[in-house]
Amino acid sequence: MVKSLHARAPEPLGLEPSFGFGDRLGLATPGHLDAWKRSGNGIQPIFAQQSIREMQRTGRSPATVIGDVQDVLDTDGFTERWSADADHLKTEADVDVTGEAGFVFFTIDPSDHVDPLAGTYDDRDIQSKLSTQIHEVNWADQYQGRTVALAGGLTIEFDALTVGRAVIKYGRAVTRAIELAHHIESIMTTKQRDFEIELSVDETPHATTPAEHFIIAEQCLLAGMKLVSLAPRYVGDFEKGVDFKGDREAFAQSLQQHVTIARQLGPYKLSLHSGSDKLSIYADFARITQGLFHVKTAGTSYLEALRVSARHNPELFRGIVDFARSRFDIDRKTYHVSARVTRAPDPADVPDNEVLEELYLDRNDGRQILHVTFGSVLNHSQLGPAFRADLVAHPETHRDILSHHFQKHLDALAAGC
Repeated sequence: MVKSLHARAPEPLGLEPSFGFGDRLGLATPGHLDAWKRSGNGIQPIFAQQSIREMQRTGRSPATVIGDVQDVLDTDGFTERWSADADHLKTEADVDVTGEAGFVFFTIDPSDHVDPLAGTYDDRDIQSKLSTQIHEVNWADQYQGRTVALAGGLTIEFDALTVGRAVIKYGRAVTRAIELAHHIESIMTTKQRDFEIELSVDETPHATTPAEHFIIAEQCLLAGMKLVSLAPRYVGDFEKGVDFKGDREAFAQSLQQHVTIARQLGPYKLSLHSGSDKLSIYADFARITQGLFHVKTAGTSYLEALRVSARHNPELFRGIVDFARSRFDIDRKTYHVSARVTRAPDPADVPDNEVLEELYLDRNDGRQILHVTFGSVLNHSQLGPAFRADLVAHPETHRDILSHHFQKHLDALAAGC
């Protein structure tokens, strides 16, 4: 039965714990909504979340992303708060088009301006690079020789090497983030709409140090950025589509330092990007942040949706796996994954359809092969339309698969709250 159309528009969620449900096809919201209702644990939903890169690869627009979610919520008669995240914004044009569509949560991604190798430079490298970059920042002198004592015994010493590396690694990125934040504020003020900003500095090979976190956040806040959450690069490996890899104790200890800084300077939430399927650390993440967290997922909805074809159209699933294997070495270049095609079996060698589903959707190599090739599959002239047709033909299977999958995510986070 169709219910009254009373769903609210997306709105900022503030410091409430939140969870982002990425949807690359515009068909996943029923499953996301069902999982959120079943969990009932107070974690606020961001039902519309997609990056500009994902929209380009899937042929969707910001207006379509929000519209597909709004239609489902309207039909359901959903009246709770929800939000919409314009992810990985890098340009003013990105802000303009997503702001116009109704997004209210803006994730700034200045990764193009980060020097990911700064942590490996010696004193000579630092001095050489500083000579060309120091004029681009106006904050280095604020930290040189400074000592900051924080709660829990955390002390940050800003010696010359620490400050120099921070300038080289994040100086241009901080400048760019502040520029985009001012543009967001200008656009949203003109529209007379409330908004909030997340800053992502996680896309580097080396963990964000406490000193780097402190500088980044303090400079952004001093510049007036409406910062609701920050995504540092945490200790450990956060590969796409699989669980956390690394030392959980080291992750927890490092996270506590980030939490201490976020509470001192903010408070603002800490965000977990590449958060899909990191079930083993969710409880720790929620507990240590004391509920001041955001978790962002994206590709896992696409991966789980492939189970619909695996169960209802196994020949198509085999075709997708074959094609994904052929595209993997090309498509993996923009992703942090460790999978190898040689570690996943050729579908021709696996006659059992249930076994093939397990090998490619329950094991790391298979999941990552399918994860990073989503754009190639969806844009394939035959595979893409056929896969979408399977999801449209079997909405209950699709909803149930996603509901079960995301309930595990939400329940694991709730266990730490």
